Amino acid sequence: MLKIPDMVRPAKPEDVPDVINLMRALAEFEDYIDDFRVDEQTLLDRAFGSEAQCRILVAEWAGRIAGYGVVLMIPFTFDLRPTMILKELYIGEAFRGRGLGHALLQRFAIMALESDAGRIKWDVLVGNRYAEAFYQKVGGFPDSKWVPYQMGRQGIEQLAVGVKHPTAALADAHLHADYETPQGDGSCL
Repeated sequence: MLKIPDMVRPAKPEDVPDVINLMRALAEFEDYIDDFRVDEQTLLDRAFGSEAQCRILVAEWAGRIAGYGVVLMIPFTFDLRPTMILKELYIGEAFRGRGLGHALLQRFAIMALESDAGRIKWDVLVGNRYAEAFYQKVGGFPDSKWVPYQMGRQGIEQLAVGVKHPTAALADAHLHADYETPQGDGSCL
């Protein structure tokens, strides 16, 4: 039986106000506070509702919620095993250096094993050397095989209605130059 760290537990609905405060602190740290929209009712619905979309763990110190982690799950990929996505991990500034981040990650690892997950993935904010060092210390490594991409709301709306993005011509030129077959017909796409 795997030992679950004592200071980490699944979040309960009554933890939501404290978790929201920590989420706001993370949003400020990562500079997206102006776009932050999560409120207590939304988090209650999405984490504890009948169709919950995520799981939240909390780390406690001296009876206070000191940190949290949010995990999402992709049910299966190429190996027919789940992939767990560590969407957020944050420890309040006053509680850092006490092993809480490690304890949260350990509990996520236990969750991954219980779910027969093939991997855990997460993103690290560019330039956050402390987070990178922490994750490497516990066995994580940068994924040099994949480059993370994203699309914002405006791009989604443009794509949905068929409007080409302003950089499409440049991307097309690179795509055809890099992927043309020796016959020059682009058939490898």
